[in-house]
Amino acid sequence: MAFCELHIYSKYLGMQTTVNVILPQSDTDGEIGVKSNSTNKAYKCLYLLHGLSDDQTIWHRRTSIERYATEYGICVVMPCGGRSFYTDMKYGEKYYSYIAHELPNILRGYFNISDRREDNFIAGNSMGGYGALKIGLRECEHFGAAAGLSSVADIRRWLEGTNKTYSPIFGDPVEVSPVDDLFLLAEQVSRGSIKPRLYMGVGTEDFLYEDNLRLKAHLEALELDFTYRESAGEHCWAFWDEYIRYVLKWMLG
Repeated sequence: MAFCELHIYSKYLGMQTTVNVILPQSDTDGEIGVKSNSTNKAYKCLYLLHGLSDDQTIWHRRTSIERYATEYGICVVMPCGGRSFYTDMKYGEKYYSYIAHELPNILRGYFNISDRREDNFIAGNSMGGYGALKIGLRECEHFGAAAGLSSVADIRRWLEGTNKTYSPIFGDPVEVSPVDDLFLLAEQVSRGSIKPRLYMGVGTEDFLYEDNLRLKAHLEALELDFTYRESAGEHCWAFWDEYIRYVLKWMLG
């Protein structure tokens, strides 16, 4: 695999930003302990989103995502989403539009990444799990599957009694748009003709566990193509390192 750190200009952010990319390498003869499953076809691609306290480096630093991706011969894109909740902020940058629309087009200009819906996936943890499910539901014409791990599943509950930290994102007073509410988005998608595959994973000791259970019940009631998995675990990288492997197998196995 190749690991690339790209510094690119985003018109939606109005500034330079950084995105890390893992790319398959077809010929790894002589590299110890590596077996590549890369092909000469356009790459399948996973967009992997970080949580509230992190940045584009964190999945590569805290998990073995590069090794796991090698098994499937896929491209993994890890953008920086700041503390935006992957939203077009009320008073700030348009991180939703950047990641959901602009970034895929930029990267396809540099790399042989497939533009087929069934070859593009999105996943994330915590704030990134919320972002992945939101983008997957809103952009189901472009992403075939979305996975949230330990997600901020109920954004309205998360913002109850919030301080000024989230005012630039959701306004002051805080107002959550229907397009930022996973429960409402799922209802909208359930009435449409194109529906993404969805996955949720959460630890039973996670402080977001109950919120995830509520979203789980909602998705099941809507009869969407939905997979859920839970096990003992907290809101931590040991859990996410384990579960990203389940996600990859679910998406690509």
